[in-house]
Formats: sequence, structure tokens, C-alpha cells
Amino acid sequence: MFNEQAKSTDLVSSTVQKSKGVAEGIRGGGVFTVTCFDKDGNLKWEAKSPNLVVNVGLQDMNTKYFSGSTYTAAWYIGLYGAASSNDPAAGDTMSSHAGWTEVTAYSQATRPAATFGTATTADPSVIDNSGSVAVFSINGTTTVGGAFLTSDDTKGGTSGTLFSAADFEAPGDRAVVNGDTVNVTYTFSLAAT
Repeated sequence: MFNEQAKSTDLVSSTVQKSKGVAEGIRGGGVFTVTCFDKDGNLKWEAKSPNLVVNVGLQDMNTKYFSGSTYTAAWYIGLYGAASSNDPAAGDTMSSHAGWTEVTAYSQATRPAATFGTATTADPSVIDNSGSVAVFSINGTTTVGGAFLTSDDTKGGTSGTLFSAADFEAPGDRAVVNGDTVNVTYTFSLAAT
């Protein structure tokens, strides 16, 4: 004769955790839109590239907004060279950016200003210089591989605060020649996350 027995045990446990605060974040990022026109005004190429906001750019934004340190709304756009010499990194500054070299083959005496309009009241809040694009009148043959935003207008200079830089997305580097005009728009967005 068989004797079958069964045991059944249920174990139920629960845990309740209470959050001790509210976590909020903010995410910021920009895009460079670069267009090149030939001497006759025909579009040669266009490049749109998301940027890298470098560490000193992040620090500068926080310091000026939250600490109330001296602020001047003066920003300038620069171009940099071919892929063999460009590679922006988070640690780049205007005085130390070993991965890229500035392009100075344009007739303007200084880097063109990035004059920003009014930021939108939305999430994300967006600001750009589309009302006054930065214009480069190319006066030589060179290759452009990216763009950057800085607080100093000195063409080829190493002073000021580097805010951001961006390599052109595929197909990458673009050729420019004497007589071309390169226009750059920078759009920056801040979003609650």
C-alpha cells in the first residue's frame, strides 16, 4: 500500500520603500547646421551635426546661471579641419584641443558672431542664431570637418571659453574653395528629463 503525503507552504513578503526626494534632471544639446554656396549662390552641400558640449562649456553655463558670475552674451562660431586632424573631446578647451585644428581660410578678420534670438517657452526650450547666421567668406582651398562655439572672436586664437564642437556626420569632411560662402546656424535645446 502506498502512503502519499503532500505539504504545501506559501510564503508572502513585501517591502515598501519611500523616496526621500524628487529627482529631476536637465538635458542640453545643440546642432550645427552648415551650408555651403558656390560663388554663384548655388548650394554645394549641407551638413547637420549634433555637438559635444565640452566640460568647460558645462561649467561655464552652470557658473554663470546659478552662481551669477559675470556674464557677457558674446559667442562666436569657428570652423575646423579635415578628419585626420579633428576629434573633439569632452576635455577640450580653446587653449588645448589636440584633436582638431581651426580653419582660417576666410576673409572676415574675426570669427563670425553667433547672435541668438529669444528662447522658446517650452520643453524643450530652444534658442538659435537663425535670424543672424554666421557667415564665412572662403578665400582659399581647404577642407572643413566641423564647427565650434566659443566666447572669443580671435580668428585662430586660443583664448575664451570653448562651449561646444561637432564633427560633420557622414559623408564627413567637405571641400571649400575661394569664392564659396559657408553659413552656420547653431541651435541649442534644454529639456527637462
